[in-house]
Amino acid sequence: MGNIKGMVALVTGAGSGIGEAVARRLDAEGARVAVLDVDSTGAEITAGLLTQGMAVVANVADSDQVNEAVRSVVETYGRLDILVNNAGIRGGEEADEAFARLTSQVEEAAAGDVTTVLDATVNISDEAWHRMLGVHLDGTFYCTRAALRYMQRGASIVNISSVCGLAGCAHLPHYSAAKGGIEGLTKAVARDVAPLGIRVNCVAPGYVETPLGDVIAPVLRRDLERQIALGRFGLPAEIASTVAFLVGPDGTYLTGQTLSPNGGSLIS
Repeated sequence: MGNIKGMVALVTGAGSGIGEAVARRLDAEGARVAVLDVDSTGAEITAGLLTQGMAVVANVADSDQVNEAVRSVVETYGRLDILVNNAGIRGGEEADEAFARLTSQVEEAAAGDVTTVLDATVNISDEAWHRMLGVHLDGTFYCTRAALRYMQRGASIVNISSVCGLAGCAHLPHYSAAKGGIEGLTKAVARDVAPLGIRVNCVAPGYVETPLGDVIAPVLRRDLERQIALGRFGLPAEIASTVAFLVGPDGTYLTGQTLSPNGGSLIS
């Protein structure tokens, strides 16, 4: 503990789930943590759990809001050392429909004859596509760009991707594209800012116990768990541990890399 004591961290999408776990872990390590979320209540609740926390409300898909949010953090704490780009969405009705069809496929497979077609790609509207990329990919870029204006040597950025960005998830093409884009952005920015002494890495979790997973039906969950070598979904705290490693002194020779805590759902 205490490896990042005194540093200032900004964690996006920290009102719940993985973001909340990351904020609490960095706080436990001694960092002063700004909790950013589009949900003011969630941001306030998480910030209230921290030793040294502040709540910031912003939509990461809006660059003006992001710029103002990052400026307010620096004005409050005087610096910015760590950025964790975690904010994300699972999608709307198109995602619900895709999960329902995937569940039907699993049920039909158990009966021996799969007849349901996913139709995941053709059912994504322009609006759903742009919203997904806007929050995940645009948001990661906007926050990274804003943070780099203030970061100094020794600072670190961690972007949260997904196994869907590594392997592609047939039921979520837009989510997979957004997460894959985050990995490409991670590599490019890591090369860009390495001469400045700033590191940029990526964490690509598998299925994790978060509110975003509530849409998963029990029969589908059991099927997904069978595909995971360790036989279970991950915990937000386990993802937070990976982030803490990357931003701490034990991760100082890592940049442009993707670590994937996925329980063995993806092994290569």
